[in-house]
Amino acid sequence: MTNVKIPNSLVSVQFLAENLSAENLIVLDASMKPVTPVANTGPAATRYIPNSLRFDFDNEIRDHNTSLPHMMPSPEFFSDEMQKMGINKNSAIVVYDNVGVYASPRAWWMFRAMGHDQIAVLDGGLPAWITAGYETVTQLKEKPEKRGDFISQPQDGMFVDSSIVLNALNDDNFSVMDARSEGRFKGLEPEPRESLRGGHMPNAINIPFSSVLENGMLKSKPGLQSIFEGYKNRKMIFSCGSGVTACILALAAEQAGYQNLSVYDGSWSEWGLASSKLPVTMD
Repeated sequence: MTNVKIPNSLVSVQFLAENLSAENLIVLDASMKPVTPVANTGPAATRYIPNSLRFDFDNEIRDHNTSLPHMMPSPEFFSDEMQKMGINKNSAIVVYDNVGVYASPRAWWMFRAMGHDQIAVLDGGLPAWITAGYETVTQLKEKPEKRGDFISQPQDGMFVDSSIVLNALNDDNFSVMDARSEGRFKGLEPEPRESLRGGHMPNAINIPFSSVLENGMLKSKPGLQSIFEGYKNRKMIFSCGSGVTACILALAAEQAGYQNLSVYDGSWSEWGLASSKLPVTMD
């Protein structure tokens, strides 16, 4: 068996099928039940790509010291969890979810924030894998007995907090982009999580995550470039309901060729709290 190198942050099911037996390949299922309905709900969660390990950022691989959902854990905690999964410094990782492209970009961004670039999102996820006729299994792979040697190397600015976002909203060098639906952005639809205000951050731009997708896959590079073209000279900060679909926009912007990208980890789960004094508008 030989090692494989990840060529891009987005790979096809054909690429994964061809390299499934590579010695350094790790396949991660990062599926998470959508908080709001999405167009493609995907197949039942009891089907997996062979040799998949579970990457559960919703319950396990998160900061357990906050009530906010699935916040990024400390570098030390992340290193320990990845080592338990047998992940190494030289591991080539492909992450997918059972919706298409939904939760998997969050896992991709977490690894990138910890300095591991050899990771890609599977374009179209499990539905695309099944549609292409590739084999599925009904059991996840168990964590190996031997620990990996993964070490987190935190990258500055990939995750940002509310103070950074607050300053960026009034800075022409930044664009803050909200991945929630237009209805939630305008406060016309209720938030799926309780005790959150409706509306959006002043000066934020609404780019619903569904706008960068087509049939459960990321749009073509020209299609993505047309979405982000107007913000190409700015640093982009992505927000959403809880820091998951913001990472879809981060992946889309990266695929369109942009850098200087950040994700607001707390997102609306923090900003929109009824107890928060952070500014909210409906305009």
